Amino acid sequence: MKKLILLAVIGLGIVSCTTQKNTRKMTELPKDWKHNTNIYEVNIRQYTQEGTFKAFAKEMPRLKSMGIKTLWFMPITPIAQQNKKGSLGSPYAAADYTSINPEFGTLQDFKDMVNEAHRLGFKVIIDWVANHTGWDHVWTKTHPEFYLKDPDGKFHIASGMDDIIELDYKNQEMRQAMIDAMKFWVQETGIDGFRCDLASWVEVDFWVQARPEVEKVKPLFWLGEFDELESPDYGKVFDASYSWKWMHKSADYYKKNEPLQELKDLLRQYSNIGDASMRAWFTANHDENSWNGTEYEKYGVITKPMAVFSATWNGVPLLYSGQELPNMKRLEFFEKDAIKWTNTYQVADFYKTLLDLKASNPALRGGDSNVTTYLLNTTANDKILAYVRKNGKDEVLVILNMSKEPVNFSVEDEHVSGIFRNVFDKTKRDFSNGKDFSFKVSDYAVFER
Repeated sequence: MKKLILLAVIGLGIVSCTTQKNTRKMTELPKDWKHNTNIYEVNIRQYTQEGTFKAFAKEMPRLKSMGIKTLWFMPITPIAQQNKKGSLGSPYAAADYTSINPEFGTLQDFKDMVNEAHRLGFKVIIDWVANHTGWDHVWTKTHPEFYLKDPDGKFHIASGMDDIIELDYKNQEMRQAMIDAMKFWVQETGIDGFRCDLASWVEVDFWVQARPEVEKVKPLFWLGEFDELESPDYGKVFDASYSWKWMHKSADYYKKNEPLQELKDLLRQYSNIGDASMRAWFTANHDENSWNGTEYEKYGVITKPMAVFSATWNGVPLLYSGQELPNMKRLEFFEKDAIKWTNTYQVADFYKTLLDLKASNPALRGGDSNVTTYLLNTTANDKILAYVRKNGKDEVLVILNMSKEPVNFSVEDEHVSGIFRNVFDKTKRDFSNGKDFSFKVSDYAVFER
């Protein structure tokens, strides 16, 4: 396979230049739409007061106008009642892999919503929880041999979560039943892929087995909940993975005043993975919002710069329900706790600008070896994160104030020259006439040409 090379440069010094090692074995590089897409996670339970597919469907035209491309629905299967958490339970404790949670509506309601999403131009992926089920999943009655057992013969409780029990992936019949269940949703509803919960908790050889079998129905998009820095073998199967280390490190950077250089070093490690798979970048998701805090709790004054980064670095931007408001509260996980929508969406235009740029400018294509990313040298390298991404004649320049104070600085790097257009205020700037900036707290700038 052709060697893929990604360069990340600070000033004139190369910080990484690695040959792609994790070449995709299962499929070719992601299909073209996957290079330019973004993902919006939908929490059906909390999205509307009704908490139904029909109610959410009314929001889809608004999301389309905001630039959303792919809708990810949290688990849509029925929730197990035995040992459930809270009054409603966790959607990640399934009671049946091939039925709809009646809380959300009917199977026909889901099909209608998917059909309408497709009509509007969305791709649709659903959450798939393969590692475990709830205690009263139908398989516990019909196929108890599908489960791991403790020495006393009882079902094995998943680590740290006593409302779920783990499946036995040594059982070949169970594997086939899981694959058949995944195929059911593709065949019956026409979905476009899966977000695989705790993907690295399941043996990688299952995903190697499952993907081509399920894709006999149609090509799909596969987003895995794992970090490829920690689980590289999974990157050979999935189109995109989580950037957990980045999320935790960036939160620590802000809260603990850690050096910005450590974040840059981590970006170099992600770049070294290469482009056979992509990373998903985010500032919020259902787990983070409910258990660790909103993006504003985690990132404070650098919340918007972090969002700009997520939409412009190499990979796939991932948003969570309500970020366009913005949502300033932690949503309950096991209870009804609807998002408090207003008649205004204060951050929608901000996201629309970024998502439209991601979709339209070839320099922001994720997982494309034709795109080169350069980290830029500035006179404030300890406070400013700056980079330019290039794909032929197309370029996107991003400059972020990652500090808690105003910064006056200059970009001192040969990779920035000529005339760019600011995507937010539409003004043009000729960097041949100077590269000085005066940033306030929370400032960011994104230019293209």
